[in-house]
Amino acid sequence: MSAAAVVSGFSGLTIAPLLPWSLLAGLGAGALIIVVYAALQRASGTLWRLLALSVALLALLNPKLVEEQRQPLNDVLALVVDRSDSQEIGGRRSATSQAVAALQRKLERYSGLEVRVVAAGDRHSRLFEARDEALSDVPPNRRAGTIMISDGQVDDVPKPAGEGAEASAAPLHVLLTGTPEERDRRLVVVEAPSYGMVGDPLAMTLRIEDRGGSEARESPGRAVVSVRRDGGPVQKTQLRIGRDERLPFVLDHAGRSIIEIEVEAGPEELTLRNNRAALLLNGVRDRLRVLLVSGEPHAGERTWRNLLKADPSVDLVHFTILRPPEKQDGTPVNELSLIAFPIRELFEIKLNEFDLIILDRYRRRGVLPRGYFLNIANYVEAGGALLEAVGPSFAGAMSLFRTPLENVLPGRPTGEIYRQGFKPRLAASGLRHPVTADLVPGGGDPGWGRWFRMIDADAESGEVLMRGVADRPLLILDRVGDGRVALLLSDHGWLWARGFEGGGPQAELLRRLAHWLMKEPELEEEDLRATAAGNHIDIVRRSLKPGSAPVTVTPPGGEAFEVNLDEGPSGRASARIEVAHDGIYSVTDGRQTTVVPVGDPNARELIDVRATAEVLQPAVRPSGSIRWLEDGLPRLRRVRPGRDVAGSDWIAIHDNQAYVVSGVEEIPLLPPLVVLILLLGGLMVAWYREGR
Repeated sequence: MSAAAVVSGFSGLTIAPLLPWSLLAGLGAGALIIVVYAALQRASGTLWRLLALSVALLALLNPKLVEEQRQPLNDVLALVVDRSDSQEIGGRRSATSQAVAALQRKLERYSGLEVRVVAAGDRHSRLFEARDEALSDVPPNRRAGTIMISDGQVDDVPKPAGEGAEASAAPLHVLLTGTPEERDRRLVVVEAPSYGMVGDPLAMTLRIEDRGGSEARESPGRAVVSVRRDGGPVQKTQLRIGRDERLPFVLDHAGRSIIEIEVEAGPEELTLRNNRAALLLNGVRDRLRVLLVSGEPHAGERTWRNLLKADPSVDLVHFTILRPPEKQDGTPVNELSLIAFPIRELFEIKLNEFDLIILDRYRRRGVLPRGYFLNIANYVEAGGALLEAVGPSFAGAMSLFRTPLENVLPGRPTGEIYRQGFKPRLAASGLRHPVTADLVPGGGDPGWGRWFRMIDADAESGEVLMRGVADRPLLILDRVGDGRVALLLSDHGWLWARGFEGGGPQAELLRRLAHWLMKEPELEEEDLRATAAGNHIDIVRRSLKPGSAPVTVTPPGGEAFEVNLDEGPSGRASARIEVAHDGIYSVTDGRQTTVVPVGDPNARELIDVRATAEVLQPAVRPSGSIRWLEDGLPRLRRVRPGRDVAGSDWIAIHDNQAYVVSGVEEIPLLPPLVVLILLLGGLMVAWYREGR
């Protein structure tokens, strides 16, 4: 409310009778009878008696004029400015800022007008919601109207007002940024799975749309589409424009996978942000097939079996060598209760069907021919997984190191066996490796129970995660070709499972070992991840090498910037950044790259980024106008409600002339002196006429 001067104005007439209405009615009826009787008798002065009686009755009614003391109120205009992502395209942002400044200068010339500038559309163009919130405390009779500056892509356009609303509704004027007949290319993910079985063929449906221009049809031809999974190499293909095209792919690991898709730029582009899309898929493994071969019965055999059988996702095949060749006694096979070891079926025909092979205290005893060990080595190099938990035989002549497995095992036995109590502990790499890093909270003394046997070996490759007696290697992990190998140099892990001296995290250790061997992404030692949480991105880099070198973040349609990471425990360095726009963000440390979609991957803001008048036309049609800023700012006028609000080169806002009443004064229409003069005058004239 402004400090405008108080003005006076007559608002109407009021009646305040001096006598009850019933008595006044009786007096009026009696006076009328007298006048009518006098008129029938043709008495002189009848009209003057009627005048006198009328004045008397009117005086008894006591009519008064009501004069109000009025205080003018300011009208309120909403200047709504679209700040959504689509306004970042081209010169729309600068054109908007210039138009706002020019409008504010023009509106300052009008007295009694309050201008509320409303910035809306941080991520989405909900302009009407922002306007209604800004004007929620303003009654309709004080609303001068709304001026919107936008590209026309608005998400919350209300339904058109009903018939008859034109005269009373405050005008809505839209000033459009951009230009008519804009063109843009967009990549649309029509259909895509949210999860899939690892190794099974999957497919997504894509469509490339070329919109805008004078042509109403979709553009012909083909466009190159690039696909990259989990920051890996780019694969390119050509898809037809304007058609739904199926693109096959295969998930190669369990857990989260990010598939980034990008189409090449079109002949004319407003933005490349809608040329990209990212899919988040969850890879699901079928039941993992694990082959466990125990070289002989021992105390830890049941621990291995129980651990694997307890996992519902594991399909376990377990064999224990109970009858090696040196124990052959000539008993016919059909009289034995033991199941024959299907050597050829397991290690030749179906070897590649297993996700993991575990050799538990296995030794060379003539059960497996040398050629089958070569098959296992080839299986590992081709992408398979091998875990060898060794026993005392690993140090002797029966060692598997004296087979073709020598080429894939990361440790060479020295021939020495330690038979003494020791507590396993994490090596320097183990404190950072995801398989073992979190086994010791805080990195202090774990308080694990002792083991009593360890086979000595020299680590020739890979990473030593755990150490035992005399700081010698206890657990070694290595990558061989496309596969992975783990070497556990003790057969006393079962003591932890039995709770000896407090036990230890045997189940968790072996579970992580198995999943690392099967390439679980969550256990990758060199890993870069980015996840979106609201308007934040959490970046986590895991590495075996200490240090917190910065990463480079590339926002959608923006310039790249560096982010420093804070070094944390367990080989992790992390940072949280705030982002202002939806879209696909790319994060890289120079060696690894990941992408993260922020917000709705199919946000309405990016469905169509062309400036348009069609979306807002229904809301403007009752009372308002739509103009392009490129044609210049229109002139401004203030008009009374019900008048035209737009012309060829001008727009108008309402001048409601609203006010509040601060005081009321009543002025009698018939002061007593006037009544007395009229009454006596009428009677005197009547008497005079009768006396003639």
